[in-house]
Amino acid sequence: MPIPSEYQRASLDFERFMVDARDAAGLATTNMAWNMVVGVLHTFRRRLSVPDALRFAQVLPPVLRAIFVEDWDTSEPQLMFGDRAAMTREVRALRAAHNFSPDTAIYDVAQALQRHVDGAEFERMLATLPAGARDYWAV
Repeated sequence: MPIPSEYQRASLDFERFMVDARDAAGLATTNMAWNMVVGVLHTFRRRLSVPDALRFAQVLPPVLRAIFVEDWDTSEPQLMFGDRAAMTREVRALRAAHNFSPDTAIYDVAQALQRHVDGAEFERMLATLPAGARDYWAV
């Protein structure tokens, strides 16, 4: 069996995603967008059970899937979805001295992400997650 195409082009697809996230957030570089993307993914992950998070990861492109699960302490307590401002503060707390996330960070990453996933599959999966998950990724 040949290597699946999603893995063959993973780096190129990830770079395209980062450009989309950078542009959506109005940032100057993809390096500036990095902490925003990681922060948005990890903030979301903290609000899911391990089984739910793993199901969510399955609809992500390979590099984003890896970022979503990196450095995961699965023994941390699961948080509840809160208001967007509080979750954005959590996004910004990741490497705060080097974090350029705007107030719209979650929305900006959601916009970029939805251009890089199967929309129908993404929506079906979100419908199985706790209340607040769909709102988190709403565009």
